[in-house]
Amino acid sequence: MPTTGILLSDDLLFTSRIMGTARALGLEMHVVRSALALEEMARQRGPACVIVDLHLAGSELPALVTKLRQGPDCTVVGYGSHVAADVLQAARAAGCDVVLPRSRFAETLSAEMPRWFGAESAKPPSDDQ
Repeated sequence: MPTTGILLSDDLLFTSRIMGTARALGLEMHVVRSALALEEMARQRGPACVIVDLHLAGSELPALVTKLRQGPDCTVVGYGSHVAADVLQAARAAGCDVVLPRSRFAETLSAEMPRWFGAESAKPPSDDQ
């Protein structure tokens, strides 16, 4: 099973947290900053997981999820502001497998990321995460 993931984010601090967690779990994660770059990398890499900052994806999300579903099977995870309930609901309607408010996403990242990658055997994160 591939352990490659793609993260669509432009938030440097949050990106470094996600990347650090992936690295601690032994998972490979690539960062892109646009939906177009995500589509291109997904075609090249066939990721096991795609994590999307819903604020950054915006109205392109439904088309993006549709295109991701045309490739190899992958888990699509979206996170966004808890006050943007309409954005979270739109992500569910667009077909994201997992949709979480940003705070819940951050809280469960270490525990859930291996499952999102289909890699339950990933090494456990170190205590410094």
